[in-house]
Parts: sequence; structure tokens; C-alpha cells
Amino acid sequence: MKKLLKHLAACLGRRHPEWLVRLRYLARFHKRIDLNPPKDLNEKIQYLSLRTDTSVWTRLSDKYAVRDYVRECGLESILNTLYGVWDNADAIDFDILPQQFILKATHGSGDGFVVTDKTQLDVREVRRVFRRTLKETYGLAEGNLHYSRITPRVIAEALLVNDEWSSRYSTSLIDYKFWCFNGRAHYILICTNRTGTNKSELMTYDTSWNPHPEYCVFNSHYLQGEPIPPPPNLAEMLEVSERLAAPFPVVRVDLYSLNGRIVFGEMTFTSLGGFMNYYTPAFLQKAGSLINLP
Repeated sequence: MKKLLKHLAACLGRRHPEWLVRLRYLARFHKRIDLNPPKDLNEKIQYLSLRTDTSVWTRLSDKYAVRDYVRECGLESILNTLYGVWDNADAIDFDILPQQFILKATHGSGDGFVVTDKTQLDVREVRRVFRRTLKETYGLAEGNLHYSRITPRVIAEALLVNDEWSSRYSTSLIDYKFWCFNGRAHYILICTNRTGTNKSELMTYDTSWNPHPEYCVFNSHYLQGEPIPPPPNLAEMLEVSERLAAPFPVVRVDLYSLNGRIVFGEMTFTSLGGFMNYYTPAFLQKAGSLINLP
């Protein structure tokens, strides 16, 4: 049944993405989305996704193609080490890869296939997983058509691990997500203590690093994180996020801070598909009011 519903949603998303978004929004928030004009953060993301040119979103949501944009912004130093890129799963050259690495599909969403010991890797299983993944057209079932236009590929990058400072506050990498509106960073959502059960701890900060738990909706999946000190290079991270976000009304720039070095994660234009329910209605309105649409 789940597969059938996803297939039907993808069909609707291909032909009538706005209808799909309206139905999904109604199902999640129990109210109709207002796009005339949009007001809150979700509505403005959906407006931009459905009614403006998102071809640049496609390029910058591609986990491989975005690297060129980061270079164009003069930020090549923050790129993670790239070991290889392949158009199909059978072409992945495991011989050139180190003992630890991460494999990612360029068109999908998620943390990728983590390899901590190549000698224990089931290569046949990895190829099988990525054969299936590369056949999927991501984004249609959510109405996010910019993802559906990404060329599916596999990339291998260096496996990032916590440094000593981060390990004091999180068992997993600390993911710093900078919300930028019209080229200015306004809020930072951080994710800590992620587990294999897809649970993580959240906290939202302003750019002065004041915690705002009242902005978030916490539940069994999104847990309330304890406030932690700002990363040692916060000022530089804010500068980097704004340089990457400069051309866009709204984008979330994800960065890591490890051993004093900033590492680029990704740029996300439709966070949670533009159906964010981990923020309160009041915060969504507050954030939306900061976005000037073209």
C-alpha cells in the first residue's frame, strides 16, 4: 500500500505538482496552504518551488554539481575530499577508495552509505542498493520537481568524524544548518546525537547564539537538545553561509566545524519538502516575514 501511494503521489507530482502540494499540506497541517500571497516559511518555500524558475536549485541540490558553485564562491577550501563519481553502481571503483569513506547518491536525501572498514564491506550488496537508488526519481512524490531533474550518480567522499570539541556535546556529527533569508543568516538549527532510529536532538539559535527552544516542536523523533557553546569559528561559518546564500530569497546552508575547519554539507531549498512541522506556527510566521519574494 505504501509503495502504491508513493507511486500515485509521484504521478500527481509529475503532472500537477501544485495539487499534490496542496493535498499534502492539508494532510499535515489540517488547513489549506495560502500561496496568494504566501506568508510563513513553508508557504514561501512552496511558492518559490512551484511558481518560479528553480533550475539553479537543481544544480545546487546535486551533491556533485554543487561543488563547482562552492568553488565559484571562492570557498573551495571548505569542500570535503572527493574520491570519485560514477554514473552507475557497477562502475564504482572500490579499489581506489580508502578504508573509510561515505557513498552518496547525488539526487537523493539522507546521510548516505557509511563505510568504516572496507575489508568488511559487502560490495555486491552496496552495488545492489545503489542500482535501485539510481533508478529512483526523487522529489516527484513531494512536489519538489527540482530534485527530479538531477542526474543520478554516486559519489564517494571522506568520512567525517567528530573532533574532540564536538564529542563533548554530541555522539554524532554536529550538523549546523544556517537559515539564510535574502542573503543574510538569521537562525541556526543544530542537530546533535543522531541515532540509527532516525532520532535527533534539535535546538535553534539566533546569530548571537541565544537558544530558542520555543521555536521548535519536539516529539519522539525530534528531541529537545541541551544548549551547547557556539562553535569556535561561528563568525566564519556565518560569513560562509551568507556568501553561498547571497543570490537566494531563502536557502538552508548546512555546514560542519571540525578541528577548526569548516566543511560544506549541502544547500537545501525545500527543507523537509517545504512541510516543516518541527517549527511552531509562530516561528514559521516570524521567519516568513523576513523573506522578500522576487
